[in-house]
Amino acid sequence: MLKIHLRRAVKDWHRTYREARMVALALKSSDHPVLAHVVVTRRCNIACAYCNEFDDFSKPVPTEDLARRIDQLARLGTTIVTLTGGEPLLHPELDDVIRRVRARGMIAILVTNGYLLTIERIKRLNRAGLDRLQISVDNIQPDAVSKKSLKVLDLKLRWLAQFAEFQVSIHSVVGASYDRPEDALEIARRAHELGLVSTAGIVHDASGRIQPLSARHQSVLQEIESLSSSRFSFVRHNPWARNLVQGLPNQWHCTAGGRHLYICEDGLVHYCLAQRGHPGIPLSQYTLKDIERESERVKGCAPYCTIFCVQRVAWFDHLRTHPKQALAEFFPAAGAQNPTLPRPVQMLKALFMPRRAPSSGRFFRKAALRILKVD
Repeated sequence: MLKIHLRRAVKDWHRTYREARMVALALKSSDHPVLAHVVVTRRCNIACAYCNEFDDFSKPVPTEDLARRIDQLARLGTTIVTLTGGEPLLHPELDDVIRRVRARGMIAILVTNGYLLTIERIKRLNRAGLDRLQISVDNIQPDAVSKKSLKVLDLKLRWLAQFAEFQVSIHSVVGASYDRPEDALEIARRAHELGLVSTAGIVHDASGRIQPLSARHQSVLQEIESLSSSRFSFVRHNPWARNLVQGLPNQWHCTAGGRHLYICEDGLVHYCLAQRGHPGIPLSQYTLKDIERESERVKGCAPYCTIFCVQRVAWFDHLRTHPKQALAEFFPAAGAQNPTLPRPVQMLKALFMPRRAPSSGRFFRKAALRILKVD
């Protein structure tokens, strides 16, 4: 166990460095994708009623095709690749795909329902170099809506807590089991008991729009957010969710198709999982001009969008172009009367917000950017 803890600590520091570099690159320039979701298979081994991203018959995407797509994403300057499905663990050569992502200098994330995890499978993911794993758990007992239950998956979570050398995030969809929103809170508490990260999404329709949430659901979301120990996390600081659960639209510019890409099993680029078909261009033909055009394009679905990963990516550009406004939206208490910001945000502010700085500050900025290899 000591060896596992030591390896985990080393990998945590290395991952933190690479993620800091990813943020620095995103703030320095908008000419590359920050995050790309890549479908490795459309097939899934379970059928959840609220999901429209799977079937029960598709063959895995050939590894050679995935390698070409990963290489093209690297050429475009992509910094994070999330492998998704369907159920990615059904792909017979998933470890090789993860290694390819890491070999091209990108952060590798895996989204799974967890059913196929074993101790040996977790160790293989360690050896492949996986950075993060998101496992979805929606309820305590499986029901007609979702089979991703704590009853089925708790043993898998314990194995992950014991053997995983990558960061593990337990994700629940509030509203998936509509009559029992408290299930999501119990799952989040269990994740924290095991030392894992917990996050929550909001159930949406096929277009990505929010479905109505009751006061009970809103209360559960707030309690899950309060469990986060980090002073700066998109779990705790999520102005989009706060507006949506109150039925209010969000005023933000979606950069999907540019800064966020969704690559389907056919190798086409889409805005996100809920807006497939736009722009529908083969990734092999995607260029900087496509990134710039789609980043600027106004999307009519944005005001009521619940695809928070797209919004988080867009926030980097908002912070880069309108830093004071972006910080005020995320940290409304940190205004003129109360300027205290979480330390990571203070560091980003110091590195990237235009200001007059003493020579020591300029030296620190140059040194930090050089360390992150973005100067």
